[in-house]
Amino acid sequence: MHAAPSAALILFGATGDLARRMLLPSLFGLDAEGLLPEGFRIIGTARSALDDAGWRALAAEALGQAIDPARLTSCARDRFLARLAYVPLDVTAPGGFDALAAAAGADAERLAIFLSTAPSLFAPTVEGLARAGLAGSGVRLALEKPLGHDLASSRAINDTVATAFTEAQTFRIDHYLGKETVQNLIALRFGNALFEPLWSAAHIEHVQITVAETVGLEGRGDYYDGAGALRDMVQNHMLQLLALVAMEPPAMFEPGAVRDEKVKALRALRPFTAETAAAFSVTGQYAAGAVGGAPVPGYGEELGRPSDTETFVALIAHLDNWRWRGVPFLMRTGKRLPERRTEIAIRFRPAPHSIFAGAALQPNQLIIALQPQENIRLTLMAKQPGLDRGGVKLREVPLDVGLANAFADTRRRIAYERLLLDLIEGRPTLFVRRDEVEAQWSFVDSLRAGWAAAGMTPRRYIAGSWGPSAAIALAERNGASWRE
Repeated sequence: MHAAPSAALILFGATGDLARRMLLPSLFGLDAEGLLPEGFRIIGTARSALDDAGWRALAAEALGQAIDPARLTSCARDRFLARLAYVPLDVTAPGGFDALAAAAGADAERLAIFLSTAPSLFAPTVEGLARAGLAGSGVRLALEKPLGHDLASSRAINDTVATAFTEAQTFRIDHYLGKETVQNLIALRFGNALFEPLWSAAHIEHVQITVAETVGLEGRGDYYDGAGALRDMVQNHMLQLLALVAMEPPAMFEPGAVRDEKVKALRALRPFTAETAAAFSVTGQYAAGAVGGAPVPGYGEELGRPSDTETFVALIAHLDNWRWRGVPFLMRTGKRLPERRTEIAIRFRPAPHSIFAGAALQPNQLIIALQPQENIRLTLMAKQPGLDRGGVKLREVPLDVGLANAFADTRRRIAYERLLLDLIEGRPTLFVRRDEVEAQWSFVDSLRAGWAAAGMTPRRYIAGSWGPSAAIALAERNGASWRE
């Protein structure tokens, strides 16, 4: 049984980029399908000196840019905008939360609160919510990343949150977990008898996880330069994908069971040392080049100052447990790469013996694509049509399940739609538990410490390439090659 749904949502950072691009369009989508509770209110707050009408105008503009005109009817838009109210707030000002509490009114005990703010504001925000009576037992708090910059700062944030909210009330967001294809990975593994018997070191040669971006800083220079690719992508999104691939079967699809198994996988990750950081990782930073045929500046030029922050990371992770012993997990992410792509590629071991003389057998691969298109592909060997007078010829063929085609009758949702609805309804399965976050930071901190001890600095790579050439050698030393 789930608790009663929230009666209102307080959205911190209501005028920010995430709210305009993702959160408001997601909430509109839920409202348009009748999924928000009756009388549900959305209270936005930020430092901007707006009133209700001003925020509604900003929201209407955001919806116009993000929503298909066929869905954005005047009736649906006006109904959604009527739910919106706005309270200007400086979270560092004493007593500033009283107006927010007054706006919540009778709904103060049944709130969902979404913090889309800088981590430095988490502590004063949590303290202000508690002082204003907005941290009762029926309140749920969602935290958008980044949750710290290392294990110590992450623990400090979580300790602060825990002074006012229990773990059961705390919903840490990783928006990748709201993607349909990520959830389909769970269904693929545990809803079919075909894959799970083969899901181990006995049958899988290696796993590749790629998150490639063509963009540069996109106005996030100060944040990104303080984070880098390892903290921005590997610590959260990529390690969550790894955990879903590597975890043991949970007893049931239930929050505690699923997150227990993810934590076990994350804790099995082998920490890095100075020696293994140098042997099993590569960092890079893009120099001037061309992406999509257009010239782009180097990282330092785009940032406006010299920097040693990495914009590319490739690493080999190992899990020290029975299921995955000896299987390399190849992970790479970077900015200004040739194409936008997020995928998990699972390469199975080759057939132990070929009965087809002269025919080259390719190992089977399961490729789970998250973006730009959500797709599941299984590559198989098949006979090439012909009379076979010179012997049987085989060719690798793909079996594709494009989710947009397989479920053409179902609207593709923004990942935040699922996460916001789960927050409102109190369903924590797709949110990240504190021990998961801390296991992820422990692994990432060991790699950063290894880089420092080994004196590693980012290698330059040309924008529009697949990163430093050392990343290619890294994969080849481990018996693999990157999918390109």
